[in-house]
Amino acid sequence: MKLQSLTSTNLISTEQAFSTKEEAIRYLVDQLDQQGMLRSADEFYQSVMEREAMSATGMEGGLAIPHGKSSAVKQAAFAAATLKTPIEDWESVDENNKVELVMLLAIPEDEAGSTHLNLLAELMTRMADPAYKDKLMAAKTSEQFYEALDHEEASEASVEKADKLLLAVTACPAGIAHTYMAAEALVRAGKELNAEVKVEKQGSNGIEDRHSKKDIKRADAVIFAADVAVKDQDRFSGLPRVTTSVAAPLKNAKGIIEDAIKKSRDPQSREETEDLPEEEEQEEKSFKSEIKDSIMTGISYIIPVIVAGGMTLAFTVLISQAFGLQELYEQEGSWLWLFRQLGGEMLGTLMIPILSAYMAYSIGDKPALGPGFAAGIAANLIESGFLGGMLGGFLAGYIIKFLKKHVQTSGTFAGFVSFWLYPVAGTLSVGAIMLFVIGEPLAFLNNGLINWLEGLSGGNAILLGAIIGAMVSFDLGGPVNKAAYTFCIGAMASGNIMPYAAFASVKMVSAFAVTGATIVARNLYTKPEQEVGKQTWLLGLAGITEGAIPFMINDPLRVIPSLIAGSAVTGGIVAYFGIGLNVPGAGIFSLALVKGQPIFLAASIWLGSALIGAFISMVLLIVSRKNKLKRQKTDIETEEQTQMKTAVN
Repeated sequence: MKLQSLTSTNLISTEQAFSTKEEAIRYLVDQLDQQGMLRSADEFYQSVMEREAMSATGMEGGLAIPHGKSSAVKQAAFAAATLKTPIEDWESVDENNKVELVMLLAIPEDEAGSTHLNLLAELMTRMADPAYKDKLMAAKTSEQFYEALDHEEASEASVEKADKLLLAVTACPAGIAHTYMAAEALVRAGKELNAEVKVEKQGSNGIEDRHSKKDIKRADAVIFAADVAVKDQDRFSGLPRVTTSVAAPLKNAKGIIEDAIKKSRDPQSREETEDLPEEEEQEEKSFKSEIKDSIMTGISYIIPVIVAGGMTLAFTVLISQAFGLQELYEQEGSWLWLFRQLGGEMLGTLMIPILSAYMAYSIGDKPALGPGFAAGIAANLIESGFLGGMLGGFLAGYIIKFLKKHVQTSGTFAGFVSFWLYPVAGTLSVGAIMLFVIGEPLAFLNNGLINWLEGLSGGNAILLGAIIGAMVSFDLGGPVNKAAYTFCIGAMASGNIMPYAAFASVKMVSAFAVTGATIVARNLYTKPEQEVGKQTWLLGLAGITEGAIPFMINDPLRVIPSLIAGSAVTGGIVAYFGIGLNVPGAGIFSLALVKGQPIFLAASIWLGSALIGAFISMVLLIVSRKNKLKRQKTDIETEEQTQMKTAVN
């Protein structure tokens, strides 16, 4: 990539003086605006600052690369500035980084997955060479800086006679900046230690620079720097392995390379693994890290299914209620019924098995996929919802991990064990546990909940409404939610129409709350979470709760209580005013069908209750998220201080 094609001397400033990060970014934004690169300077500045709030854009060695992807950008470009006095408080990967060179990337929204990644990767590759960066910093004029950008001699540093060939795979949940930054850090450290390092990036563009069979065959070791499950790990069977987080190379790439070289020199390390069909990690993850990575992997695979299935189902519900097509909606074989089935099957049949399968895959690699899907199907059969699916995913993953550790063979039977014994034994084991151990207690719990709810009818209306509300949002379509639904349908058949009105109103709370939280406090949420949040409110309009599941899976101890609190308030308000609904269904168009008060008043109370509950849940989601991030930051700082003390000692 020719960097000069994306900038100009008018976008380059040397020896500038800025007192804060915000001042530097604002200056560079104005430079881009003056050169006609932006539609709105304020809008682009806002997108850059939102990105700043997500994670550090300061790197190391005096470098910072802030960036923004926005529809306010007319064409991809970057502005740069060297500083007279370093900015010392720019949040950076290296906490000791003092920023002297700022390069602001402006990317159109429709080029977020192409130009953005390519430019970021190219910059990190160039900056890996200290001589290249020093030449830029030494520029006294914008013309000198511009000429140095694509100076051919600047980035010709290479390993002439490398002692070792090390392969690496980098991957982060978002699959963007850290994936590429970690890759370049490893390459740079390899050059310093006279080792050739080839890196495969598993990011948002899929697998880039995939390792060839030839390289894998002659490699001395492999490094996995990833926060999600590495795809196709079995390719590296037999190679000594170093496993770490994607952020680790940004802090200690040299130490990771040295560890890999050390393992490559240990003959026993290769001999112990070369006959295994699936490689066991040489460096075990902590249980906490393994669980976290498993959940993140599962979420990354179910989000497209939830969005596609939920929007399809929302389309059919809204069309049927808006145009009075309820009969067509119920008519088997009709076009509306078929779309309803399509969306419903994606949410009701596919979602949980996909979640379970890829959680299991994260723990037990490819042999765990079959048992993982089986665990998800079993979770559907016993109606245990996403909580049961998560439990099944963990079980399947750890069963396979146990089998791989204790049932090993080589030679002729290696393929048989890997592709027959592991998945079959794993499926039978996890299936038996899910169906015959978890199933009966769950059925008992469901029946007990329904009987308990029936005992609360009558004078305990407000309490009943609050409990129904809490149950709806406890597991978002799981057994507790289904128990509330079953009770409400039964109550409606008996002439008590209040419970179903509460149920239908609460069905909107979780979706509205998640959308509100990701908009009001977007800086607290990752870009993928923001994108899911933008669409979740539409699912809420159709009475679909599943849109909030990714947030609940990622942080159940905070999200579940937050949603329950608002939902309980909504249910209690609907019950207090005696609002009723005698037609099964959910969604905004139930407004015209509510009873118990004059139609306008009843509709206002019913919808207002959902909005009040959503507001309460939204506030709790934001507060709990802030506390979580604050605690994580404290934990990271404590860990870094401990590592520094250990290094000194």
